[in-house]
Amino acid sequence: MAADSAVYVYGIVPAAIETDPQATGIGGATVTAVRHGELAALISELDLDRPLGTPDDLLAHEALLDETAAVVPVLPVRFGAVLANRTAVVDELLATHHDDFLAALAGLEGKAQYVISARYVADAVLREVLAADPRIDQLRAAIRDRPTEAARDERIALGRLVQGALDARRAADTRAVADAVAPIATGVVTREPPGEYGAADVAILADLAREDDLERAVAGLAERRAGQLEVRLLGPLAPYEFVADLRPEARTWDS
Repeated sequence: MAADSAVYVYGIVPAAIETDPQATGIGGATVTAVRHGELAALISELDLDRPLGTPDDLLAHEALLDETAAVVPVLPVRFGAVLANRTAVVDELLATHHDDFLAALAGLEGKAQYVISARYVADAVLREVLAADPRIDQLRAAIRDRPTEAARDERIALGRLVQGALDARRAADTRAVADAVAPIATGVVTREPPGEYGAADVAILADLAREDDLERAVAGLAERRAGQLEVRLLGPLAPYEFVADLRPEARTWDS
């Protein structure tokens, strides 16, 4: 391998995997496997003169891992991990952590990560917040016809009341989403939902064989909360939330 190139590492999989010759990674590079013992690392060659860290690079990294997770267990390596060559992949990654990686893969056999994302219907949740706390409606009425600066304190108080009500509702709805899928999950991680009207963001580890059960559970939740929540199911994905943050001690670029 030329001195101006290196190896980009995507994830760790069982050694028995056969890579798809059509699989591509960052920059459209062909993805292959470096094997050691019962493990393999998914890698592609990287030109060191090429900038690394664009949104397209991150999408390619995640797409390769997610496609893999739908077929075999995979330990995702954090985005941006680069080693000098294939020998370094073996010496610094696979051989050093062989038994730990093998045990982690065994725990992921037949499983993948799924994400249940819920977002509030803005008009509906605001109506519910107003109806639930008379103080909010009173403050809105008090400042309705007053100049912005003259009602500054009341506007701040109103914003805090609304935000507090949304935070409490968000916490309750996150629990509701987690409860709805808990019977199917072997692991659950709740995360801060993105955006002003994010309601829940729940990652679960679940058996691929139970994907139909999961889809029915999420569809049932969406039906029960129609008009209040917009619910999406994402996956199967690589188990980002359920494995240690793998990043070899090597030349790396942050996203």
